[in-house]
Amino acid sequence: LYAHNFRRMWDSYLEWISNIRVNTQAVLKRAQHIQGQKICRNQWQAAWLLKGVTCIDLTTLAGDDTPSNVHRLCLKAIQPVRYDLLKKMDMHNKGVTTAAVCVYPSRVADAVMLLKNSNLPVASVATGFPAGQTPLETRLQEVRRAVADGATEIDIVINRTLALTGQWKAMFDEIRQFREACGDAHMKTILAVGELGTFTNVYKASMVAMMAGSDFIKTSTGKEAVNATYPVAIVMARAIRNYFLRTGHKVGFKPAGGIRTAQECLVWLALIKEELGNDWLSPHLFRLGASSLLADIERQIYHYVTGQYAAYNELPIA
Repeated sequence: LYAHNFRRMWDSYLEWISNIRVNTQAVLKRAQHIQGQKICRNQWQAAWLLKGVTCIDLTTLAGDDTPSNVHRLCLKAIQPVRYDLLKKMDMHNKGVTTAAVCVYPSRVADAVMLLKNSNLPVASVATGFPAGQTPLETRLQEVRRAVADGATEIDIVINRTLALTGQWKAMFDEIRQFREACGDAHMKTILAVGELGTFTNVYKASMVAMMAGSDFIKTSTGKEAVNATYPVAIVMARAIRNYFLRTGHKVGFKPAGGIRTAQECLVWLALIKEELGNDWLSPHLFRLGASSLLADIERQIYHYVTGQYAAYNELPIA
């Protein structure tokens, strides 16, 4: 009976997916409109930037990551903006932290130990990140190991071959297995949009990932030639909105890769507010995957508080 009901459910999903077509020109026009909007200034800008800080998954995914690198990252996640700057903004008692720390599976145990006295979650990439080309059982074991070591969020990568060849059922089945391996951990599904070819593929992959149980859909690994772009974000946000209207279930969104400046952060927040609404303007439903963004946000907050720009060597390094 379950198998029969599942086949019927999947058939309806497949019909829905097969009829999807994305209007590329409309997407590009909408993205251009959002980028052209005026950016808020003064105290409003500072407030939005602090909101952005609380949505950052502070990330290190380098080949030379060490326990000491992760230690510095965790300290920065706990105190992302200088205490004296927060005090002058009367925000020093508001618990301003980043949303999470994101590391490779081999560094999860280090991060968990360092953050044990905080409420910050540890996220781990998995499933053969960034290419997703290792055998399925290896990818599943990687998820299970990260969860066993204490990761409460898992950023998986899809098998792009399945998306590019239209094997949506096979992609759904893989993501369902990753969902089961995650257990109680939140699962963010990385689409690697720069390798999917078309906006239509991005929309279809978004839908399949959400149908398979993803808590978030994420643009990129940060390792592709093209990562988080505003047009792709609009396509993914529209998929999230349509999925919510159809099912009543809210799925989060995470752009990642190439987000480096405070101004870009403000545009991303504006895009999410306009496309998905205020409910998505929280770490529960919106994350920014970034490693260098925080430094520029702190520099802009320093300017708001003091009226001058600090040299980068006057600000602490994560």
